[in-house]
Amino acid sequence: MERGIDYIGVGVGAVIVDAQGRLFMAQRGLQAKNERGLWEFPGGAVEFGETLSQALQREMQEEFGIEITVGELLDVADHILPTEKQHWVSVTFICRLISGEPHIIEPEKCSAMGWFYPSETPPQLSQISQENLNHYCQRFNIVN
Repeated sequence: MERGIDYIGVGVGAVIVDAQGRLFMAQRGLQAKNERGLWEFPGGAVEFGETLSQALQREMQEEFGIEITVGELLDVADHILPTEKQHWVSVTFICRLISGEPHIIEPEKCSAMGWFYPSETPPQLSQISQENLNHYCQRFNIVN
């Protein structure tokens, strides 16, 4: 049985904000589980026995070689992808980089990355990242 397909999966996402107010985003690679080619706030699936924060910290280390601090909850959203026959519940946090310079460790899952001001994010965002961006801008009164 596969999470997100055979049963509802739980995912976590990180809106990582730098000192200039830019947001870290990654473009989903050809072997990503869904929404290939779209840009997203990075994250991943929660493994059995992990807390949400532990899962998010593990994913950032595995995918980008960075250590983050998990801050306040941004949102919890349904991530239902009918055409891909997937259903996730996504919990997204506002995070900060503690150490490391992000680099792509899994090129099959991530084809590009970068730091973007909220008003300059790539137009092709994943469904959940578009919701996250809207909630982030609303929370901090940023015109998007």
